[in-house]
Amino acid sequence: MLAIKSNLMADNAARHLGRSYNALSKSVERLSSGLRINSSKDDAAGLAVRELIRADVAMFKQAARNAMDGINLLQTAEGAMASMDEILIRMKELAEQASNDTYSVKQRDIMDEEFTQLSEEITRIATSTKYNEKQLLNAAGTTVALHLGTGVINVTSADMTATGLSLDSNAAVTEVWKHSVYKSSADDLYLAATDIAAGVTDQFVFEFSVDGAPVDVDLNGYAATGISLNDLVTEINTAATYAAATAVYDADYGAYRLHLTAQTAGDTTVTWGDVGADNVLLLDGDADWVGSAPMTDGSAAGGSVSLASATASQAALLAVSTAIEDKDTYRAKLGYWMNRLEAAATVLEIQSENLSAAESRISDVDVATEMAAMTRNQVLAQSGIAMLGQANMMPQMALRLLQ
Repeated sequence: MLAIKSNLMADNAARHLGRSYNALSKSVERLSSGLRINSSKDDAAGLAVRELIRADVAMFKQAARNAMDGINLLQTAEGAMASMDEILIRMKELAEQASNDTYSVKQRDIMDEEFTQLSEEITRIATSTKYNEKQLLNAAGTTVALHLGTGVINVTSADMTATGLSLDSNAAVTEVWKHSVYKSSADDLYLAATDIAAGVTDQFVFEFSVDGAPVDVDLNGYAATGISLNDLVTEINTAATYAAATAVYDADYGAYRLHLTAQTAGDTTVTWGDVGADNVLLLDGDADWVGSAPMTDGSAAGGSVSLASATASQAALLAVSTAIEDKDTYRAKLGYWMNRLEAAATVLEIQSENLSAAESRISDVDVATEMAAMTRNQVLAQSGIAMLGQANMMPQMALRLLQ
């Protein structure tokens, strides 16, 4: 029916043109964004799945970075232990050298001092090695939890200090005693003739237990004259065959007194007159050998190892060997933890890639398909525009009938 009030053909063409235009607009949006789903109305269920997958992808990527951070932590500790290797090798060399009973006390002191310094360096390395304030070598039992997405790898610390490796080697204390009698000069008479004659055998006897044989000083030749501090020092050192006695100047008192020192540092005790002889001279008794700071009770080297003797050095050799085994055991742990973390990082990266592929299949636009749809929609839109123009001309045909 030809009508001028209602142009049904134009309405129909406009409706189809609008649909074609909307479809063309959607194709342009998808091709320009690269996404098939740009809003929930495009695919509500697909959007929900996509967002969950995107969150998992981000989580797995961060988990892979967590694994690499864990590897960095372990590499820091393992690098420090590589430095300990050389130190322990040198300590074992020193222990083997000191195990040979051909060295003097002074030479052993030198070796023991180097051994002590190396022991302290092990402790310094262990306590100063950190990664972001996390430490693995300064104490045992601490756990560092490395979170890798849906699981955790626990890395435990170990005590790689000298104490933890049973290699403490502080310098041993030497037994030191000082007599309470003061003289303004070391040449002054220290023991009067009456003091010496009071002992029937006229002997001064003492013994430091580690040194073995007692020091037996025969003072009979001074029974009539007494003896000066310097002469007493000479007699003691002659009998001891080492510098056991010295005349020590005490600045607090401005005077001299007798000072006795054990030959060997270590766990020593002093014994007075313990040689089976009666009435030995005790220099007025034990009570006159002052205590506190001037008198030190000798003690063994701090810790478990010392190179103070061949026997102690042989024990130290075993201790160092055990320490090397303990160190290697924990270093091996660091190695397989690193290998495990590398494997975990690889798996996490693969999971991230697979989920990204899944997310792409759900969310990304198929360019070929969408271009075909866009071409079709372009043709439909062009055709719709042409038909709408034709439909708008139909009412004009009615005018011809009215002319």
